[in-house]
Parts: sequence; structure tokens; C-alpha cells
Amino acid sequence: MNKTNKFGTLSLVPVIAASALLSACSSFQSRPSAPEPAPSVVSTATETPPAVTAKMAAARQQLSQMVALQDRLYRVAGPLLINNADLCRSQARNLLGFTAKNKYSYTGEFVDAAQAVLNYGDRLEVASVLAGSGAARAGLRKGDVLVAADGKLLPVGANAESDAAAVLGPLVSNNKILTLSISRGGSNQQLRVPVTRACAFKIDIGNSDNINAYSDGQRVMITRGMVNFAQTDDAIAYVLAKDIAHNVLGHAATTKQAYTVGGIIDNLVTVRPDLSMLIGTAGVKPMPQELDAAADNLSLYMVARAGYNVEGARAFWQRLATQYPATVLNGYTANHPAVNYRLGVIDKTVSAIRSKQSSKQPLVP
Repeated sequence: MNKTNKFGTLSLVPVIAASALLSACSSFQSRPSAPEPAPSVVSTATETPPAVTAKMAAARQQLSQMVALQDRLYRVAGPLLINNADLCRSQARNLLGFTAKNKYSYTGEFVDAAQAVLNYGDRLEVASVLAGSGAARAGLRKGDVLVAADGKLLPVGANAESDAAAVLGPLVSNNKILTLSISRGGSNQQLRVPVTRACAFKIDIGNSDNINAYSDGQRVMITRGMVNFAQTDDAIAYVLAKDIAHNVLGHAATTKQAYTVGGIIDNLVTVRPDLSMLIGTAGVKPMPQELDAAADNLSLYMVARAGYNVEGARAFWQRLATQYPATVLNGYTANHPAVNYRLGVIDKTVSAIRSKQSSKQPLVP
């Protein structure tokens, strides 16, 4: 089961719970009975935000930066997760395709910052919408307040995220379409949100400046430093797809590093991670070249199927290895040192993809 926490995690699989919004059972059975009537309009007014102090201003800036990075990751990840559901095999699930938060998604001064800066209150609000998902097609927007699902009122307050999972999970698993009642602009609306099949991996931003990415079998995390290094959406897609591929191929379990890497992800997704955990190698062993190359091959097909340009992949990975070689501990190349071997596989894969695209063959490895 994917993990959630109360320490400011910003995840692409919704913080409500992976089983509730981005994953559920694989069946597409419609409920025969009619949905319950929609609830009456629910007020979304919150208490007056507290005055912004110097401490809160710093928290506001940090929180705003993390949210902006997470939004970008979510946007880039959308086509990768949705367009590659068949390649993700048993890791594909039903999803609605949005994240939701309230002020209690954060702790300490970040609670006040979330209220003052993001205007979060007790009710869950849509934080981001996965591009190409049922939620996006239904017109769900960032800032919409979640009121009810198929007539069932959604919880509010400190435990809203986890409590909402109990409501949304069965609804997503048993229906092709979910009727969401939302509050927008002070009035309630109903949206019919189709369930979407997609790869059910959490995609997180890592709150650190080392140039790295991690996958533990269920989650993918890219550090702030890697996003800043990658710069373009295509390059971010290369990194995301590579670790999605590692998860699909079960490499964390094969190398027996799921626990170690999972601990790093748990730490770095918090708003105040313990960066001392990154000293040295952080216990991460180099990925064997055969496994790394297999992930490169699969990931490039995922990149192409998502509509990103595979042509720049070789130059990106070569630039990364040149600027941050294996001697830079806790850098990507230190964990993936077989650069020349990987580049050879990348060349062959890109050539095969070009050939299949020109002859209009299915993009399947």
C-alpha cells in the first residue's frame, strides 16, 4: 500500500490515499441503483487567516516553491501514467486523477502558511488535477472544494485525508463514473468524473538539492535538485519514466533495496527533511547495469507513448554523467554508474522507436 503522512508530503498520488483517488480495484462495474441525491450547499467559509509573521513568510516561500515543483511534476507525469497503463501491467489501477489537501496536510507553522498562502481550511480542496485523467475531462479545477461523492458527504478536519479514503475507495472500485459534489465560487456543482486506468505509482518531489531520483517499487521521487538540473519537461519525463520503469520491472525488490530507498523517500518528501541521511551513499547500492539498461529501454517507450521527444535522451543522460560523475556521492550517476553501457542501449532503443513510429507499428518494447 502506498504511504501517506502528515508531514507536508506533496504526492502525485493523492494524499487522501492512493486507493481512493489514483488507484482502486481493477473492475469497471456500474452500480445498478441510482445515486443518492446531492447534499445541500455547504458553506466553504473558513476563519480569517492569521497575520503573516516573518517566520510564516519563510514558511510561505518554502511551501510555495514545493507546491510549484509538485504541480509541474504532476503535469509532466500525467501522460506517462495514463498512456502507459498497459505497460505497467499489474501496477495499473483505476483512478479519478486529482490530489486534495486541507490545512492539516501540514504541520507547525506550515499549517498557518497553508491557510494564509493557499487559502486552505478544514475542507479538502483540489490541489492539482492529472492531465488527461477523468477528473480533467470532467472539468475539475484546482481550488474546488470537495463536498460529497455519490451523495456521501466527505469528511473534514484533521483526519479528512485518511477518512475520505474509506468513502472514495469503494466508489472508485465499483463504478465507471463517480458523481462529485464540489463547491466553486460559493455555490455547489455536480461533476460526473469518469474513472481512468493508469499506472498507480506515487510521484513525489524530494525536498533536497542533490541531483537524484529514487523508486521503491510503489513510489517515484525526484529531488528538487534533479528538477532544476533537468529544466525541460522532456528531461523531467526521462527521469520520471526511468524510475517508473524500475518499479514496473520490480528492481527495488530484486536488488533488496526497497526498504532503504523507501526510508530516503519518506525523509525527503517532508518539508524539513533530515539531510544528514544523505551523507555518503545513504546505504544505496549501485544499480546493476543489466537492470539499469532494461529500465532505460522500457522508459524510452513510455516517454514516446506519452508524447515526449526521445531524441534528447542520450544527450541528457550524458550531460548528467559529465557534470555529476559517480564520484559525487548521493548523485544519480553514483547510483547508476554504468553510463557507457546505458548509452549504448539508449541508442538502440531510440533507433527502434524511430523505426516503429515511421512504419506506424505499435510502440511496444
